[in-house]
Amino acid sequence: MRAFERTVFLVVIAFVLITGISSAQDLVQAPRPDGAETPLRVYSPAVSGCAPLALISPGAGGSEDGYSYLAKALQEDGWRAIVMGHKESGSAALRSDMRESHGVKKGLQELVNDPAAYNARMMDIAAALQWAEGSCKVPFVALLGHSMGARTVLLEAGSKNNYGVKGSDRFAAYVALSPDGPGPMFPKDAWDGIHKPVLMLTGTRDGSLDGDWKTRTIPYDDMPAGCKWLGVIDGATHMNFAGVGFAGSTEKLTLLETKAFLDGLRGGRCGTPVQAEGISVKSK
Repeated sequence: MRAFERTVFLVVIAFVLITGISSAQDLVQAPRPDGAETPLRVYSPAVSGCAPLALISPGAGGSEDGYSYLAKALQEDGWRAIVMGHKESGSAALRSDMRESHGVKKGLQELVNDPAAYNARMMDIAAALQWAEGSCKVPFVALLGHSMGARTVLLEAGSKNNYGVKGSDRFAAYVALSPDGPGPMFPKDAWDGIHKPVLMLTGTRDGSLDGDWKTRTIPYDDMPAGCKWLGVIDGATHMNFAGVGFAGSTEKLTLLETKAFLDGLRGGRCGTPVQAEGISVKSK
């Protein structure tokens, strides 16, 4: 097994493992327009009134039981954080694509480039929003995602793509962890129509299926100015952003920038990136 394929294999195994980790938070099922149900892991804050909402979209093979470090931190910061389960691109779907493609890398590529999986993710987002807004009028909504979830975030925000997937730009702010640059899904200049605030984070060991970590910075370069942040964490791997591996430093810096970004916007301003050891951040 070549080095890249071995790395992809470890990523897949890690995702499958974290789908079995349960948190102590509420699990609900939200009905989708097609009659299916979207599992939601809900982290409700200990505050009165209607809290701001942060939806979190996992990567390929992930589930509603992942990304607890991110959801819990947002919960403690006064957000209602909800990690969505995407059944059509969860662990079972990933294992199926791996078997049918007779390989780890090919199976992962099949899943992350499947238009039907993204259309299902858009229905999951709609279901989560409808469920969250059923109890109160949410004052501020943000969409966060990692890897395939970051693709989902940028599609929702208005990225052009080669598969005809349409987002609805239903959020006030977006956070993309490990976004992807041009490739089978995204053409060149796919992000030049995104005008809402966006925070993008990657790491110097966060390689992609279509290139090295530097390809993950291309969406930032392509976006028009207007509360756009890009952070690069020294030594952070792809799975560190999912809270897997020696992820403590990556988690800390991810939370530092995410909170600064979202808290500023929630307060009605763009805010200023936090300059800290281990991360370089720029904005426009």
